[in-house]
Amino acid sequence: MMDISPTMKDQITPERAAPLLPPSTSKRRWIKRVLLTVLFLFAGWNLWVFSQLLDWRSQNPETSAFMQQTLKTQQAKNPKASLNHRPVAYNRISPYLKRAVIAAEDAAFVDHSGFDWEGIQLALEKNIEKGRFAAGGSTISQQLAKNLFLSSERSLLRKAEETIITVMLEATLSKHRILELYLNYAEWGNGIYGAEAAARHHYGVPASMLSPWQAARLAAILPNPRYYDGRRTDWMYEKTELILERMPKVRIPS
Repeated sequence: MMDISPTMKDQITPERAAPLLPPSTSKRRWIKRVLLTVLFLFAGWNLWVFSQLLDWRSQNPETSAFMQQTLKTQQAKNPKASLNHRPVAYNRISPYLKRAVIAAEDAAFVDHSGFDWEGIQLALEKNIEKGRFAAGGSTISQQLAKNLFLSSERSLLRKAEETIITVMLEATLSKHRILELYLNYAEWGNGIYGAEAAARHHYGVPASMLSPWQAARLAAILPNPRYYDGRRTDWMYEKTELILERMPKVRIPS
């Protein structure tokens, strides 16, 4: 048996085990990593949205989130299904339709910066009264943000993201361009998107030739276009008449 000298004993040290972190510290680190990942993805998503909006100052989107969602649903039933969508220039859309949509959806569109605070307050009161997220008080800018990038889901998280996109949208695009995009990507029937496709589908005329009554009728069905596609009801007639009365009072972007 080999004797170990005192000198050698001094040089031999036991291996040190890695220090064990308390469970609470390890958990905090894991939560921090998850939060940083979520924050990174969130920032990346919004940077992508902003870059898209910069491009869309002069170019039209190829599609929208709502259009993709509709097409996916239709193709699940019929793989050959397609959407009816024909974007056109702002000056090829009837001024009556511009007035009708603003009168029906967002009377203060030209004046606000993307949000109708009075409308938001009324929607909040309605949600509290019903005990659920039933109304959003959305402006044309908010609706466009949702149509282009988000889903039809009603939740506080989606509403928060809609708010962020609306701020970017208002900072990037003119009111003229916002309304042009809205009219070209709004849904006006089952698989019918944009003013041109809507005018031809419902009345057999181009969007530039819509009459005041036809324009008011198209604006009236915007909240639920699939349901009112081909339906005629007393309520819809009354709403159309109300929009006709309001149309001369609103301003449209030139």
